[in-house]
Amino acid sequence: MLKIYINKANESWVVDRFRKEFISHNPQITTKFLSRSNVVWIISPWTWRKLSTKTLSNSKVICTIHHLEDKDIEGDNLEDFLERDKYVDKYHVISKKTIDNLIKITNKEIVYEPFWINQNIFYEINKKDQLRKKYNFNDEDFVIGSFQRDSEGHNSSLPKLIKGPDRLIEIISFFKQNKKNLRVVLSGYRRDYLINELNKENISFDYFESTDLKQLNELYNILDLYIVSSRIEGGPQAILESAITKTPVISTNVGIADEILSQESIFDMNNYHLSTPNVNFAFKNAQKFTMQNQYKKFIKIFEELIK
Repeated sequence: MLKIYINKANESWVVDRFRKEFISHNPQITTKFLSRSNVVWIISPWTWRKLSTKTLSNSKVICTIHHLEDKDIEGDNLEDFLERDKYVDKYHVISKKTIDNLIKITNKEIVYEPFWINQNIFYEINKKDQLRKKYNFNDEDFVIGSFQRDSEGHNSSLPKLIKGPDRLIEIISFFKQNKKNLRVVLSGYRRDYLINELNKENISFDYFESTDLKQLNELYNILDLYIVSSRIEGGPQAILESAITKTPVISTNVGIADEILSQESIFDMNNYHLSTPNVNFAFKNAQKFTMQNQYKKFIKIFEELIK
């Protein structure tokens, strides 16, 4: 019988939520005890050394690679990868774009499957005028959202460049010139870089540092536009969250963007001013990745490991 142990990230990151959701909705095939599992899902590869290598050697192991930067496949990072690779039977990626780098450093099987979107948490709220009043926004405000970390952990004044906060400032500054009553909504931790830059540009913003999921869903629902300006991503989950809440979203061509968004919603830094959200297109595609659909696909991946 299938028994899956999922390792912890403990970073208050979306990965912790995925782990909790999968366990709570699939209690019959998951276990809290590593020693009782026959499949180990390393959903958090950066904490793999907390696991017993003896147990890993006696189990089927699948490891999620969320994304790979060049620095991840060289030096100490490569050594750590190759050490973990000894115990891994199969890799899981959430973006096809990750595969190109991954095949350079392993010959193990790679399976692609994006994470799910919890449609019970993220959904469209119709009474947006009331929501805007709740958060002190006016109907005439043009509200742009960004809920992803933008600053480095070791020095929060430095931009996390793979997330593209420098690009985001450029795009927001463009909208400032073309939209009256522009306001920016930020959420999450490590937003120092963007806050400093918005202050420099004298752009009005509201910062909700610590939000629960109910509030986060409400924030999506007050937006006129969500912008993903990243250089590298695994997901990001914000694309699915925007799509399922029918929040207008545009994105660089990272992660799962081209599987969810229409071509006119995907931009580079030469044409972002021409990009156009297609809410209905994105919503239709996001529905393919609801919990019920994705759980079945993930369980099938795990079952194939122990055949």
